[in-house]
Amino acid sequence: MGYVFDFDHRHERPPMELKDLLGGKGANLAEMTSVLGLPVPPGFTISTEACRAYLTAGWPAGLDEEVAAARARLEERMGKRLGDPEDPLLVSVRSGAKFSMPGMMDTVLNLGLNDRSVAGLAKQTGDERFAYDSYRRFLAMYGRIVLEIPGEEFDRLLEAAKELAGTDADAGVPVVLLRFLCDSYKAIVERATGRPFPQDPDEQLRGAIEAVFRSWNGPRARAYREHEGIPHDLGTAVNVQAMVFGNRDDRSGTGVGFTRDPNTGAQGEYGDFLVNAQGEDVVAGIRNTLPLSALAELFPEVHAELLEIFARLERHYRDMCDTEFTIEQGKLWMLQTRVGKRTGRAALRMAVDMTSDPAIALSRAEAIQRITEDHVEQVLHPQFATQDLEVLTTGLAASPGAAVGRAYFSADDAEAAAARGEPVILVRTETSPEDVHGMLAAQGILTARGGLVSHAAVVARGWGKPAVVGADALRISGRRMEVGGTVVEEGDWLSIDGSSGQVVLGQVPLTAAEPPPELQTILGWADELRAGHLAVRANADNGPDARNARRLGAEGIGLCRTEHMFLGEDRLPVVRRMILAETEEEERAALEELRAVQREDFRAILEEMDGLPVTVRLLDPPLHEFLPDVAELELKRATEGLSDEEERLYGAAKAWREFNPMLGVRGVRLGVLKPGLYSMQVRALMEAAADRVAAGGRPVVEIMIPLTVAKAELAEARRWVEEALAEAGAGGLEVRIGTMIETPRAALRAGEIAEVAEFFSFGTNDLTQLTFGFSRDDVEGRMMSAYLAKGLLPANPFETVDPEGVGELVRLACERGRAHRPDLKLGVCGEHGGDPASIEVFAGAGVDYVSCSPFRVPVARLAAAQALLALGVVKDEGPAGVPA
Repeated sequence: MGYVFDFDHRHERPPMELKDLLGGKGANLAEMTSVLGLPVPPGFTISTEACRAYLTAGWPAGLDEEVAAARARLEERMGKRLGDPEDPLLVSVRSGAKFSMPGMMDTVLNLGLNDRSVAGLAKQTGDERFAYDSYRRFLAMYGRIVLEIPGEEFDRLLEAAKELAGTDADAGVPVVLLRFLCDSYKAIVERATGRPFPQDPDEQLRGAIEAVFRSWNGPRARAYREHEGIPHDLGTAVNVQAMVFGNRDDRSGTGVGFTRDPNTGAQGEYGDFLVNAQGEDVVAGIRNTLPLSALAELFPEVHAELLEIFARLERHYRDMCDTEFTIEQGKLWMLQTRVGKRTGRAALRMAVDMTSDPAIALSRAEAIQRITEDHVEQVLHPQFATQDLEVLTTGLAASPGAAVGRAYFSADDAEAAAARGEPVILVRTETSPEDVHGMLAAQGILTARGGLVSHAAVVARGWGKPAVVGADALRISGRRMEVGGTVVEEGDWLSIDGSSGQVVLGQVPLTAAEPPPELQTILGWADELRAGHLAVRANADNGPDARNARRLGAEGIGLCRTEHMFLGEDRLPVVRRMILAETEEEERAALEELRAVQREDFRAILEEMDGLPVTVRLLDPPLHEFLPDVAELELKRATEGLSDEEERLYGAAKAWREFNPMLGVRGVRLGVLKPGLYSMQVRALMEAAADRVAAGGRPVVEIMIPLTVAKAELAEARRWVEEALAEAGAGGLEVRIGTMIETPRAALRAGEIAEVAEFFSFGTNDLTQLTFGFSRDDVEGRMMSAYLAKGLLPANPFETVDPEGVGELVRLACERGRAHRPDLKLGVCGEHGGDPASIEVFAGAGVDYVSCSPFRVPVARLAAAQALLALGVVKDEGPAGVPA
């Protein structure tokens, strides 16, 4: 099989199933051409295999010949040739990866123009202005993308030409100035490269294809893939397509359309359109656009045809579709379609609506699979707490949610400010793919130009970041902006509402959003699917967090960290007295005081989780964390001197200081040295449970002993706990005792440890750092970035469990533990507990529950159902319903 495929190539499978080979854009162009028979300009796709070969070993052997043959077929079909001085064919060269990466890779339009063919285009069209406008666009785009000349050099000349012509619009630049621009652009190229602009269409085409291949590894594309979890080794396809021109005249135009509203999910046409323009003008936000509905008045026949195509695409793809189209002198051409990106609110509404739409008939399981982690989190975004606002200006509501931050006017400055810990609003005239790192760092995005499908809007919606675009009252200059008479300097506070388009000077208080009813519908379906297979608990260590977790659907608490209870201002001094105690009586007195406050903490949590399991982890961190910093005390000792109390704390801090505290006296090892500490915690817990029973409650208690690595160690700790239970008079209350598996040794010896445990809880934070030998506190900066950039790791292991690393250890431990104790309860807590990619690994390992932060409980509920569907543990039984 070769590298190049015409859009109408006969594949053995439907082209839409061949995204691995053809990329998403190429697969859909082939589907629209060969299956749906839509009006698509002809062309051909260079496969992702060619890109991978290029990135590995340079330009693939035989690719020149295949491209030449495909070009010849295209020229024969169109009756025109690239570079023909009489009647030239022009083509676009676009990227097309398997997964949509809007604006992240490069595109070259109007390829095939040169000093001779531009005259032929003018003659063929009878429009000299159109011909030279197309040529100047091609020269600038080729120079910037293929020859890597800074785009500002071309932009500066275009702005000067518009000023000279007395116009704000590109279309207002007369032909005499366009000729001047073309000559000036060629001079820029020759000055920058030392060679004239390439006039040979073969050289132009190869250069553009190679530039698209290179752009796969461009900084913005890599940053986008890392954020989206897209593998770096997929490569991109390249699509070469005959050009049609929306900038021919006022009977031409271009636009982007969605088959449903990507903001709300409502049915009906939605999108942006420009008369006498090319597609880049719409997505770049250079001109403010018309709504798609304006087509009904300007081009009524085209509007009717477009709506009919929208309906066909939705039926065919069974989803909301995003399209690009061009009208050339009254004729409609479809340039692209793909399943459209959408906000969380829209995704939920569409998923639910499409289960009852007879033309689509999604099953409930399919609807669940349509919702992502980001969709759920987006509908929980904050909103302005008040509407009593002095609005600075209003733009288009491009991506919902509210954000507050300091204004920064470049992507680099925004990224640097965010790295310092500042919340950031990125403010730009319009964003481009070069701004992606600043957009990623920002809390929200504000632009002066652009429509609802501009680069800023699409990327912000995809990432769930609030955005306001097209706020055309903004006048941005350097590191400041002006709105009317109000000046906003860099670092000033701004608040934006991406749901209403409002921009407010200063810090507006925020409040949590009210999720749409479709969220509960989807989560209810997910709960039905996963019932009896995979539960979701929360990490919580106080009453309010427990209450919120239960409200969001948690089925218990999988991790209650008791150390957090010791850090309050009223408790830390007592903990320090316990550490400093010189006699058993002093230590016992301090422990009794701690027992009283812990009892109240546990009572509040058990009350909120009544009838659901609560897993309480006994004290885990090293004692030095409760003591002052040694270096600070040494400095004070040398400069001011220490009080008697500070001298004692200084001595204790030095005594408990360790070179590697994460591997030192913590967890069960702390209990070995201070068994009274664990005894106190168990008594406080059981007294709280007894109080709940007396009040008519139903406490369900599990006690977790952290960091055990051997059967004998857990057996000894279990003895302490059982003695404390007896002292507390637990009576008939059933209490499970288990451990946290957080070292590779514990995972590998899980069979032995299971003999003295009722449950395991996998602590994935420590298990990850001990498996990989990375410090989770230090690795996230330069080192992890370098590892991911070089492809040395497939993903950050502190964000997603590696199935061949931590995931394999969890699987082995589950298998060995259950082999020795079939009734062993298995759970996962830690940062990976709510991560959808990790949940699939855990579900495959056979765990009973995952535990995550209260906020992420809805995400985990959904992800658990999706994982079970992906693994085939539960089945999609079609539109009629889901398994009981």
